[in-house]
Amino acid sequence: MLHTMSTTPDTETRRSADEVNEEIRALWFRAGGTLSMEERREYQRLVLEWAQADSPSATQAA
Repeated sequence: MLHTMSTTPDTETRRSADEVNEEIRALWFRAGGTLSMEERREYQRLVLEWAQADSPSATQAA
């Protein structure tokens, strides 16, 4: 039996752009302004999450 996995996050678990922005700011603060490779990956993930949260199409689809 095949199971498909949804690529869209649940609307109940989706964070606001402000919440994600706070996490981005905290990451930069902890890193002291210079990101390691691992921190860069986390930053990229957060920026994508922020863009989806801030996107008008994301809020219209919910």
